[in-house]
Amino acid sequence: MAGTAPTEGRRERKKRETRERISDIATGMFLERGFEAVTIAEIAEAADVSVNTVYNYFPTKEDLFFDRAEEMTDRPAKAVREREPGWSAADAILGQMRQAIRDRSIYAGMMEGYDRFMRCIRESPVLLARLMLIQHRTTERLTETLRAETGAAPGDPLPELVASQLVGFSNVLFRSAVLSVADGTPVEEVAADSLAKLDAFETLTTDVFLNYATRAGG
Repeated sequence: MAGTAPTEGRRERKKRETRERISDIATGMFLERGFEAVTIAEIAEAADVSVNTVYNYFPTKEDLFFDRAEEMTDRPAKAVREREPGWSAADAILGQMRQAIRDRSIYAGMMEGYDRFMRCIRESPVLLARLMLIQHRTTERLTETLRAETGAAPGDPLPELVASQLVGFSNVLFRSAVLSVADGTPVEEVAADSLAKLDAFETLTTDVFLNYATRAGG
């Protein structure tokens, strides 16, 4: 029937389940022993697959650790693409951030045990470099989306400035939440503090920024 999403076939389901199993096992090993100490061969053995199978799903060990990298990279841009009529880019992304905080989501840095994940990153120069690359690509993706949405000229710096400020604030808020949870601050307090910082950010930001790329029809 038109408009109905295709159901996942048996082959696709098995591939997805294999990918998730390899990723889950690898993450547990990384958190327990550290990223550098774990080899692909050890992950393959623990997951009961061949080394080639691991590489088929994850071309590098960093891809195994950041298995949600593509989703992370596209997340702010997706919020802008799917925003309601009358909503600006800032409305969409700050709204997405508020929802992540309310959901105590991994994207708000409030998932239990997430501080261990971040500690693993801080202890590995390779992972730190990959995280910086992901953040850079996130800004690039959002910049491209804002250019497309506004029809900005190639040399117009405004899309990149807006994207950089939104992604940068998101990164700072996320990092602050992770550190607070790691220090033992109750998640409810961290969530309330994060929401207050979001409100403060909006108060301090100009109307030109907050209204940028408002979708017509609202």
